[in-house]
Amino acid sequence: MSSEAPSDDPTRALELLWGSRPRPRRGPRPGLSLEQVVAAAIEIVEGEGISALSMRRVAQHLGVGTASLYTYVPGRTELIALMLDAMIAEATLPHTLPGDWRKRIETWAREDWADYRRHPWILQVTAERPLPGPNAMAWLDSAVRALEGTGLSEREKIDVIESVDGYIRGMARNALESTAASDAWIAARDAFLGARVDFSRYPALARTLVAGHPSTDEIFEFGLSRILDGVEALIARREERARG
Repeated sequence: MSSEAPSDDPTRALELLWGSRPRPRRGPRPGLSLEQVVAAAIEIVEGEGISALSMRRVAQHLGVGTASLYTYVPGRTELIALMLDAMIAEATLPHTLPGDWRKRIETWAREDWADYRRHPWILQVTAERPLPGPNAMAWLDSAVRALEGTGLSEREKIDVIESVDGYIRGMARNALESTAASDAWIAARDAFLGARVDFSRYPALARTLVAGHPSTDEIFEFGLSRILDGVEALIARREERARG
C-alpha cells in the first residue's frame, strides 16, 4: 500500500496520466474505472475542500475498501495529478476561440480567472510540482497556436503564455485570500483604522481612498490589459522591423 506523502518519483503519476501503467494481472477484476475514481475525488474537493481529500475518503465515497482503491491509483499525489488534468480537459482550447491573438488571450484569461474562483482548490495544489498530462499538453499546444502569425519567436510565445498564466494565478490567489476574511473582521479592521490613523500623514494614499477602491474584477482587467498592451507593442516592433 502506498503512502500519501508526496513522492520524489514522478513516474507513477505520469504513467497513469499517459495511460501506460500496466494493470495488475492477479486479483479480482476492477469494479470501477479510473475515470470514476477521479470524478469522485473532484466531487469531494468541490464540496469539502482539498483538505478533505484522502484515499480513505475517496474509497468511502465510492463504497469500496481503501486497500482496493490503490488498485487504481498509487496515492494522493498521483490522484491530484489526474484530477488537474481532468479539469484542464474542460477548458476551451485557446486557438479555437474567435478573434485575433489578443482577443483569444483575453478570453482564455477571463475563463481561467472565473474557473479559479469557482474551483479554488486548484490553486492550492498547482503550487506543487507540475505533472503535465495529455490534456495539459493539448492546452499548451493550443495556446502557442493562438499566437501564431504574430511575429513572436517560439520562446517569446511561451514567455507570453507563462506571464499571463502567472498573472491570472497570482490575482486569483489574492482574491481567494481576501475572501477568507469575514465581513465582521473587515468592518472591525476598517473601524479601527478610521478611528486611529491620521491619514494626513499619508496624503497620496488618502487621495486614492477618496477616489474609491476598484473591484477585484476591475483590478484584474486593468492588469491584464497592461500586460497585453506590452505584448502588442512588442509585436508592433517585430512587424516594423520586418518591413525594414
